[in-house]
Amino acid sequence: QVQLVESGGGLVQPGESLTLSCTDSGFSLDYYNIAWFREFPGKEREPILCITRGDELKNLLESVKGRFSGSRDKTKNMIYLQLNHLNPDDTAIYYCAAERFRPCRTIVEGQYTYRGQGTHVNVSS
Repeated sequence: QVQLVESGGGLVQPGESLTLSCTDSGFSLDYYNIAWFREFPGKEREPILCITRGDELKNLLESVKGRFSGSRDKTKNMIYLQLNHLNPDDTAIYYCAAERFRPCRTIVEGQYTYRGQGTHVNVSS
C-alpha cells in the first residue's frame, strides 16, 4: 500500500524559501498523479498544483503562481514543491496526495486514494 511521507517543512522568515518533498519508501509513484495541497485550521484545503504521471504540471492556486513550483524526480521516487518568497499567509500544513486512476481535475476536488500526514510550514518574523 502506498504510504506517502512529506518532509522539508519548518520555521522560516518572510521572503525565505523551502523545498518540500513527497515520497514513498516502498512503492513507485511513477504511475500516480500527485497533487500538493495545503490546509489551514478551520478552513477548506487549497489545491496548489498537480503533476501527472506524464510529468505535466498543472498550477492551480493563483495566489502562489510565480512563487511555488512543482517537479518530480522519478529516479529518486520524489515529488517536490518549491516554495519561494514565503509570507505569513503561507503558514499551513502542506501535504501530497496520490491517485493512480483519476485525473488531476478530480484529484484536486479531493478524489484521491492516498495522502500523507503533511509537513508544517510556519512563516514568521
